[in-house]
Amino acid sequence: MEKTVIQIENASVRFNMASEKIDSIKEYFIKLAKGQLHFKEFLALQNINFEVKQGESWGIVGSNGAGKSTLLKLICGIIAPNIGSVRINGSISPMLELGAGFDPELTAGENIYLEGALLGHSRNFMREHYDEIVEFSELADFLDMPIKNYSSGMQARMAFAVATVVRPEILIVDEVLAVGDAAFQRKCEKRIHEMLEAATTLLFVSHDSGVVERLCEKAVWLRKGEAVMVGSAQEVCAAYAKYYR
Repeated sequence: MEKTVIQIENASVRFNMASEKIDSIKEYFIKLAKGQLHFKEFLALQNINFEVKQGESWGIVGSNGAGKSTLLKLICGIIAPNIGSVRINGSISPMLELGAGFDPELTAGENIYLEGALLGHSRNFMREHYDEIVEFSELADFLDMPIKNYSSGMQARMAFAVATVVRPEILIVDEVLAVGDAAFQRKCEKRIHEMLEAATTLLFVSHDSGVVERLCEKAVWLRKGEAVMVGSAQEVCAAYAKYYR
């Protein structure tokens, strides 16, 4: 019996938003001290329920502001649910934000080691896999360039190459492949398929329902923080596309 690697039960995430414009930190603390600071609640996620088995591939679709990135941060443990629970059984390799973990002043070569350390890999491990990472990223001619001078597509290449140098138990990808060129996207999709064949679990966020259908077996459609549909990727993507047509 396949083990459950992600279990989300009745999970809700609530944020407090300032109900008025505050122009400076000084004004913020003055209003806070006087008890004049007021907030309104915003439910980023509401009563989310789904279960992911080992080796499954799940897509998460929805318009901007639907709660997709919040859901991934919940699964990664970056934020906690105000209500409900999230249980994770496995190591996670996340790609949530483009360039997250990179030091813009360091060269790309130096950032390979830095990103590897953030993912829990030793320096010796990264040294052993350095050439493999560089070859996959196709950025050998730019390793001595500060990462701040990389285009968004080049950063995505490097981030994906480092994140997938090993086969993680759970791979989470949030839109970052959308900035790459078509040829590199196909290369990344091929590697993801190889990882799925090796029982890696995938959570993939994209506005491109075609990519979700190619990579994922199942999907969740979020709208205004609620899961309006959970099911096969083909059925969910079809309903999502029809709704916004």
